[in-house]
Amino acid sequence: MTLASQIQNDLGFHLERGRSLPAPLTMDGLSGHYGVSYTPIRKAISGLVEEGLIVKKSNGRLEATGLQTKIKKKRTVSIPKKEDPIRSITQELVHLSLTGENTFVREESTAKKHKLSRAAVRQIYYRLSGEGLLKHIPRRGWQVKPFRQEDLQAFIEIREVMELKALDLGKAKLSTAEAKKELVRIRKSNQSPIEQGGAVSIDNSLHQYLLKLANNPYLNDFFDRHGKYYSILFEWEGEDRKAATEAVAQHHGIIDALLDENWPLAKKRLSYHLYENHPVLSNLKYSKYTNS
Repeated sequence: MTLASQIQNDLGFHLERGRSLPAPLTMDGLSGHYGVSYTPIRKAISGLVEEGLIVKKSNGRLEATGLQTKIKKKRTVSIPKKEDPIRSITQELVHLSLTGENTFVREESTAKKHKLSRAAVRQIYYRLSGEGLLKHIPRRGWQVKPFRQEDLQAFIEIREVMELKALDLGKAKLSTAEAKKELVRIRKSNQSPIEQGGAVSIDNSLHQYLLKLANNPYLNDFFDRHGKYYSILFEWEGEDRKAATEAVAQHHGIIDALLDENWPLAKKRLSYHLYENHPVLSNLKYSKYTNS
């Protein structure tokens, strides 16, 4: 079975059962999740379009059809771990970032450690530089962005203003049956250890959904330019079981208020979530890593 077929089956497994996808339904999102180039992603998407599980809209965006078809074939949903070097390299860089020091990493040593070519590592580094985690310094190499608690605080302060504004702009749409259905879906995708039999499942798409309903390009521009670095950190932070469990409960509280159209309560809970959902970054005793 080709890699494209494996990816198609993995995504199809989620779509047929009405489950949330493991990554955003974009070329970048899927490529990053599976650690592959665009080519197998395009082939997988093409196959899912033929199956009727995904449609390509006039603006080029991909969207799940919401159809839960009868399963006509056995899906193989496992993707080889060796095909996902981006995640492991990203995690290493996050740890380096969290030391708060000006650290440089080298393509050669990273390539050797992960058994990749320098060209492949360079491509990953350029991608992560676009997300704010790395910066290329001519004649010196790749500098890891050092984490600063004050930077996070400043970002969250502006993020709160932006997301509360998005909520205000999207109120009318949030009252529709279609929006309520989507909110219920997102709520179900956030599952606590009790619901998951010991595991925690976080779905952060509520934030993107509020921005989508607001339909304000300037709000999107802020998060596109300044939010990617922190999104990486927040994803890493979500691996802490206690923080992840609390995030699920907070998402439930926000969505419940939105479903009740209790806007003041929804805004209050959203603000609390934005400020109080980062205990790991606030309290972590950072370890120092080397890239030798």
